[in-house]
Formats: sequence, structure tokens, C-alpha cells
Amino acid sequence: MAQTCEFCGKGPQFGNNISHAHNVTRRRWNVNLQAVKAVVNGASKRIRVCTSCIKSGKVVKA
Repeated sequence: MAQTCEFCGKGPQFGNNISHAHNVTRRRWNVNLQAVKAVVNGASKRIRVCTSCIKSGKVVKA
């Protein structure tokens, strides 16, 4: 399952792990997704949305 918010489309961001010896390896920061029962087009549906969408009130919980 993709790590993207079904409401705003926010996905993981990529960057580098940098150790004390400055060894650089790739890493990713995943979105904080929650499974929420929300109202979508008048019907309640289970969707995975990020916490920023829930906190801002974009998602109407069922």
C-alpha cells in the first residue's frame, strides 16, 4: 500500500542520513497516516489520511 494521503496526496520525503563520520546514506520520512472512517461523497468510507488533514478539519469524520 502506498504511503500517500488519500485526501491531499502528500507522500514520503527523501533525504540523507549523515553519520558522525559523514557517511551519507539515503533515507525517507514517511507521512503520519491514520486509518479514519470519514464522509466521502455523502457515504462513510475508510480512508488513510495524514494527521495534518485531520487536525486542520479537512476530513469530516463519520
